[in-house]
Amino acid sequence: MVRFKNRYFIVEVNPLGQCGGKPLLLKGFELYLAVFGAVEKLHGDYGAAAVSSGFQAKYCNEYTRIAVLRSRHGPDRLIASTLPCVTHIGKTPVSLRTIYKGATLRHCFLFLQKYQRAALDKLRSKLRNDEERKALEAAVMDISVLETFRISKAQNDFRNSTVKNISK
Repeated sequence: MVRFKNRYFIVEVNPLGQCGGKPLLLKGFELYLAVFGAVEKLHGDYGAAAVSSGFQAKYCNEYTRIAVLRSRHGPDRLIASTLPCVTHIGKTPVSLRTIYKGATLRHCFLFLQKYQRAALDKLRSKLRNDEERKALEAAVMDISVLETFRISKAQNDFRNSTVKNISK
């Protein structure tokens, strides 16, 4: 059996013409369509076919404007060359900035925690009371999609090990 290698991009989505305080209504599927459309536009049918099999938007945070994209190893180069060319997500004009590219979701998760903790410290200084600060921390540090992925992966690993032990 062959293992599929994936690459994960952590991308900052900067809306053009909006002030920095408002959360960006960012949907994973809209981000997927925007990046996939740009790949198809720049790299043609070859790029669309190469990227289509393993490309997915895994996580989007509207407060820090961070997204995690997954791609297969190989076509990740096509996506990396396309990300700066994405100008619109849905009807919103944006610019994308690649912050980190990693081979495992775990390392991206660790980087993302550090990055969002730094962003939280910047935002926290602007708030007036503790209730607002706690609500903001809960919203910014919500990486529940990644946590769910880690839990489901651990459950699958456990199931696979028990099936192997039973078959012996």
